[in-house]
Amino acid sequence: MIIAVSSQGPGLASSIDPRFGRAAGFVVIDTDTDEHSYFDNEQNLQLAQGAGIQAAQNVAKTGAQAILTGHVGPKAFLALDKGKIQIFLGASGTVAEALEAYKNGTMQPASAPDKQGHW
Repeated sequence: MIIAVSSQGPGLASSIDPRFGRAAGFVVIDTDTDEHSYFDNEQNLQLAQGAGIQAAQNVAKTGAQAILTGHVGPKAFLALDKGKIQIFLGASGTVAEALEAYKNGTMQPASAPDKQGHW
């Protein structure tokens, strides 16, 4: 399974970025092989609107089936949901810690966004 994690840096030891659409980037992990890669989200950081939708489209292109992040707004939530990407909110600590929480089943899929747009 491929999982994307919003991150402030490129590795498993990087801190979670609590923002989804305006995250610094995403660490993409294949849980079957433990291989991971990183893609920068810088192009979306300065957008006045639509950062969450653009980030959701980029995450979908990675083949991710789940996203671990801190918070998601309504437009990004809808875009991820339409892409059949499960959304797990409240991630904190490092990417590795969030991944471990996911694997241990302590994170539950979200049924709604937890932020209003433009936060």
